[in-house]
Amino acid sequence: MVNKSKKHKILILVIIGLVLLGIGCAGKNSDGSSIAQNNSSGGTPVKEATAVKSQSISVKGSDTVLPLAQAEAEEFINESVGKSISVTGGGSGVGIAALIDGGVNIATASREMTTDEINKAKTNGINPVKHEIAYDGITIVVNPANPVSNLTFTQLHGIYNGSISNWKQVGGDDKPIATISRDSSSGTYTDFKKDVLLGDEYRSDALTQATTGGIVSEVAQNPNAIGYIGFAYVDKSIKVLSLDNGNGSILPTTKTILSGAYPLSRSLDIYTNGEPSGLTKEFSDFMLSQKGQNIVSKVGYISLKK
Repeated sequence: MVNKSKKHKILILVIIGLVLLGIGCAGKNSDGSSIAQNNSSGGTPVKEATAVKSQSISVKGSDTVLPLAQAEAEEFINESVGKSISVTGGGSGVGIAALIDGGVNIATASREMTTDEINKAKTNGINPVKHEIAYDGITIVVNPANPVSNLTFTQLHGIYNGSISNWKQVGGDDKPIATISRDSSSGTYTDFKKDVLLGDEYRSDALTQATTGGIVSEVAQNPNAIGYIGFAYVDKSIKVLSLDNGNGSILPTTKTILSGAYPLSRSLDIYTNGEPSGLTKEFSDFMLSQKGQNIVSKVGYISLKK
């Protein structure tokens, strides 16, 4: 009995000592986070760093917008902690369909949503809101060996609807025209059909490319090819044509696209479900900030900041 009593007293003393030691060294904030305090220096309590919760959003859509969205996301993430952004292409139609289904936070697009797409979105409880992020010009390109430097809209229309099949018909060499087009999920495909073909169908023998990069590669390799791409995809492997829509021959440049003088000028957009919030808002605000608009210019598109 005596031994048991002594052991009991010793245990109680040890517990009291530990409690007093704990009171002297640590406490709790009202939010439950630990506070570390340096008693020897008499400094103010410092709240310990808590774990950063990971946040992520997905961005999907236009192949034209893809290099811009990737560059914006990379710079944004470099300045953020615990945040991630997944960026993929596939075409404006693909991104818009994903937004309608609630599968992405942001759809990128080089065209406006159609009435049918908006109605489908509303049926699914999605409220698409458009935000312009940059300007672009659909750029007509040929192989550098092609002597043709300018086309009228009538000629371009004829090349793509099939009524013009030889470069000789538009001032070039006596060679067949190899027409390259994007696929139907592309916003550029849709805009080109509306603005150039004026509702006509694309010629049946047009070679379809799933990506803008595919068009650039094909035109660079084929001296008889013609294609259309986003302005930022222009490089030394291809030749840009000027267009005449009745107001003189105009090349796509930053100045002519921004002023609207280039006849295939357009905006590049993102769509969100309602007004953005959370990380979606942070990222969209970043794209519209001065830093984000500087990235627009670096990528090769035209900034909204005039």
